[in-house]
Amino acid sequence: MTEKPEQTATVPSTDIWNRVEIEVAGFRFIGQLECERAPLTCQFLRSILPLSSSVLHCRWSGESVWIPFEGPAVPLQFENHTSHPHPGQLLIYAHGFSEPEILMPYGSCSFNSKVGQLAGNHFLTLESGVGDLVELGRQVLWDGAKAVSLKLVS
Repeated sequence: MTEKPEQTATVPSTDIWNRVEIEVAGFRFIGQLECERAPLTCQFLRSILPLSSSVLHCRWSGESVWIPFEGPAVPLQFENHTSHPHPGQLLIYAHGFSEPEILMPYGSCSFNSKVGQLAGNHFLTLESGVGDLVELGRQVLWDGAKAVSLKLVS
């Protein structure tokens, strides 16, 4: 049996770069990283930002959109994970059973894939723009994929 390399958190939660800005379809969202509850996930996210991708509507998870990205060489361990995020609670999934993604729910959501229920790490809670999530979801559902960018802000 091959052992996975150990993951360790080295990013302190007091870092001034603890917020993420998401811009998509004319909307701007700002969220607080959940460094205390998901330190390894936040460390990984910081390593891939800034990120430019597309936001797509979920096929299996209900009222949510998702952002695909290139995953880590070693799957993330579960921390602060859930299958039922609330609007404004963003999850990151990079655990190996499905493709890596960021889940951005705007309503009722049960995180799933074609192989069944998944759990993602809750790594970011939106502080602003939550009221625009439903409209973003509607636009992505009816008009198709949109360009999205994520970056760290202080």
